[in-house]
Amino acid sequence: MLVFILRRLGQSAFVVAAMAVLVFLGVYAIGNPIDILLAPDADQTERDAAIARLGLDKPIYVQFGVFLWNLLHGDFGKSFVHGVDALGLIISRMPATMELAIVALGMTALIGVPLGVIAGLRHNTIIGRTIMTGSVVGFSLPNFWFGIMLILFFAVTLQWLPAGGRGPTGTVFGLELSLFNPAGWPNLIMPALTLAIYKTSLVIRLAYAGTREAMLQDYVRFARAKGLSPSRIIGVHLLKNILIPVVTVLGLELGAMIAFAVVTEQVFSWPGMGKLLIDSIYRLDRPVIVAYLMIVVVMFVTINLVVDILYSILDPRVRLQDIES
Repeated sequence: MLVFILRRLGQSAFVVAAMAVLVFLGVYAIGNPIDILLAPDADQTERDAAIARLGLDKPIYVQFGVFLWNLLHGDFGKSFVHGVDALGLIISRMPATMELAIVALGMTALIGVPLGVIAGLRHNTIIGRTIMTGSVVGFSLPNFWFGIMLILFFAVTLQWLPAGGRGPTGTVFGLELSLFNPAGWPNLIMPALTLAIYKTSLVIRLAYAGTREAMLQDYVRFARAKGLSPSRIIGVHLLKNILIPVVTVLGLELGAMIAFAVVTEQVFSWPGMGKLLIDSIYRLDRPVIVAYLMIVVVMFVTINLVVDILYSILDPRVRLQDIES
């Protein structure tokens, strides 16, 4: 087991190092932030001073060496635009993205699981077919288009919800969150629903397949033979079994929601990490872009590492196959 974990840790470290090289070269080799940061009428003296202040006067391999040295000390550099620590700037936006992802995940579970179970129980009826067709539509809809349609309908036409921005927040454990402030929910509903639409379709199909399979199992037939009510069969015997893969997928998808809420945050002007990334790309704020991408890489590598270790604990054959390979 220890050998398996050490091998996985080595592979994870290699992936992070390789991505650090690719991310740095991909970001620092494109464009010139001085053209964006300085006014068009800036003279050459001002340009030279700005280039030296940002460290852009050094060769690319020297800049990469400085980046690696700082990275080993947990320093991603200072934002070109805001003049503050890039990592701290991203972390300050993290609560907004986290609460958006958590609410979207809750919507996914509350909408997707019941609809998937109903579709599985009534698969030959018009209700079941309608739900499954709706899940295909959910897969097909681009997030930004769905978000724009929600804005047009609920904000522009009906004027029930605000079109964008983050509503009033409250302080919970030192974090500024709108999740626990009722006045903040109108701003939260549409972006969370937009972020949840694709995942909801995925959960519907998982719950549908799990329900169809479970209904053919002996323990469900035995429960029916004992005369248990349909609600007890579904609530006690069916859900307990179909929720295992659903919870696993939702846990993995939470990381994707946090990392890839970029488009949704941009459509609704939600002040989270994704909007910060888009604004940083527009301004070529290289330290912030690199810090964001490295955080995403480390997060996904960590999730995969934990999943691999958990699988090896649950199924020792995974470790044996790894040793044989």
